[in-house]
Amino acid sequence: MGIPCDDFVVFRQPESSGEPTLITINCPDKTGLGCDLCRIILFFGLSIVRGDASTDGKWCFIVFWVVGRDSGSQTRWGLLKKRLLGACPAASPAFGLYNSYYRLQELLILEQQPQVFLLKFSCYDRLGLLHDVTQVLCELELIIRRVKVSTTPDGRIMDLFFITDTRELLHTKKRRDETIDNLRAVLGDSMTSCDIELAGADIPAVLHASACLPPAIIEEIPAHTLIQIVGPDHKGLLYDIMRTLKDYNIQLSYGRFYASQNGISDLDLFVMQKDGKKIIDPNKQRALCERLRLELFHPLRVTVASRGPDTELLVANPVELSGKGRPLVFYDITLALKLLHTRIFLAEIGRHVIGDREWEVYRILLDDDHESIAPKDKIVEKVTKMLMGWE
Repeated sequence: MGIPCDDFVVFRQPESSGEPTLITINCPDKTGLGCDLCRIILFFGLSIVRGDASTDGKWCFIVFWVVGRDSGSQTRWGLLKKRLLGACPAASPAFGLYNSYYRLQELLILEQQPQVFLLKFSCYDRLGLLHDVTQVLCELELIIRRVKVSTTPDGRIMDLFFITDTRELLHTKKRRDETIDNLRAVLGDSMTSCDIELAGADIPAVLHASACLPPAIIEEIPAHTLIQIVGPDHKGLLYDIMRTLKDYNIQLSYGRFYASQNGISDLDLFVMQKDGKKIIDPNKQRALCERLRLELFHPLRVTVASRGPDTELLVANPVELSGKGRPLVFYDITLALKLLHTRIFLAEIGRHVIGDREWEVYRILLDDDHESIAPKDKIVEKVTKMLMGWE
């Protein structure tokens, strides 16, 4: 039986006016969770200006930076938290233990990284030498970060081991002497020199893996497909992208979203198929990219047509495969028409299957008798801007 946890969702209000509110979500993962969360946030009239998400396939950690529709509106934060909690998968007792472990790991990551030491020794080569050295280091609880071995023409080996100490004592003379003595006991007279020193400040560059790997290996190692998106921002953009991934049954493992001040959004998404494999089929890649481009540049359809002597506004937006539609569409339509001083004579909302997709269609019959009705192009422009958040 699942155990809900109130700590799954945490809000941190801004310290000064105009700054975004921070929403942190730490809960069990599921395919489509990002879509569900983004829909709820959009429903409460909030825009996501930045996002960061990561998951290991079982537990996810998501951070949203959100701002309100306008400075005068009041967000019902308590209800929003309740709705977000409702979208989070329930945690089992095992997940509760996992949650504690996950938070412990986060704290450990925030702590100071262990010091890296350079172990240098020279000796004459023999069968099984590296294994014997590795066994000594493992027994001493020393972690090998990188190894570089070179052999001279006369049969001597110069070994460089970049290591860290799980006991965090390698900075002491006693611990270094213990390590050298144990190596000497194994290598015997074949060891000609041995020294341990703190690695230099350039150690991150030294530890970084070489990029010169065979293409076949590089293709085999990564388990994720990287999707990079750069384009114009609009209200609900992140929801539209997550909805597309959910409909394609694609799981997000890590993502970062940023909306700049000039109206351009930048996203990096590391995704994989539900079976844990990369998206390597060119047809699937092409279809996914085409759908994402469509959602980025044309997520909604807005048009004004003549219906006999009357004027009809039509707005269509795609429906998720789960059957859920985009929130607040009717709210934005009616607000735009109100600001245009245009009356509504009839309104109808229905769903229609067009091609291979289901669409939610809003048909608004405008009151042409009202003397202040706006021109058709002005109606399309105003409604589009309101729906896209460009007002």
